[in-house]
Amino acid sequence: FTSVKLSSLRRHLKTHSDEKRHMCHLCPKAFRTATLLHNHVNTHTGNKPHKCNECDTAFVTRGELSRHRRYKHTLEKPFKCTVCEYSSVEASKMRRHVRSHTGERPYPCDQCSYASKDAYKLKRHMLTHTGEKRYECYVCQARFTQSGTMKIHMLQKHGENVPKHQCPHCSTFLSRKSDLGVHLRNLHSYMEEAVKCRDCEAAFHERYAFLQHRKTHRNEKRFKCAQCSCTCNQ
Repeated sequence: FTSVKLSSLRRHLKTHSDEKRHMCHLCPKAFRTATLLHNHVNTHTGNKPHKCNECDTAFVTRGELSRHRRYKHTLEKPFKCTVCEYSSVEASKMRRHVRSHTGERPYPCDQCSYASKDAYKLKRHMLTHTGEKRYECYVCQARFTQSGTMKIHMLQKHGENVPKHQCPHCSTFLSRKSDLGVHLRNLHSYMEEAVKCRDCEAAFHERYAFLQHRKTHRNEKRFKCAQCSCTCNQ
């Protein structure tokens, strides 16, 4: 990386640092730069300052607006592969594609020999080590580490009884389109008044995010005895 501006170089150097000095006041997350923090806080408040001038859609970051315009309006694919005819709307997708030519797998698992071409697949793989089962079958409540495994289970075990409408924001399936509308309004719509966690300082403008956060306090032993090492969750 080279730049004619010292400020640009300093900003670039932060991408190589693990230091995250910018703390979110609404949740435990921290960020390397003030801009990243500002964009994150907008996801809590629902503020979307970057508006599309061709439709009514608005976005949290300028990058999201650029992607939206390419996908919906200009249909431009500026990132082109030098090996084949593939082209992409996003630079990140192009980087992943190029690895299919080079065979590079820069995201290794620290617990086994698995390595991935992208960070998302590594994160999904790590669930096989932690045993965390985030995906629940809507019909019988069986739980799975991966969404794909859950979908296969539903097709094999429940056949025609499988709900047809999947929520675009979480792994919930619903039988009727009207039920999906109710689900979206109740759990994923923006709320003017934030819901506050009773166990910490976190606050949320989306009920689903609040419910997911509440799970982090499950079995948490917050009450400590002043005279011995005993801790309790009540």
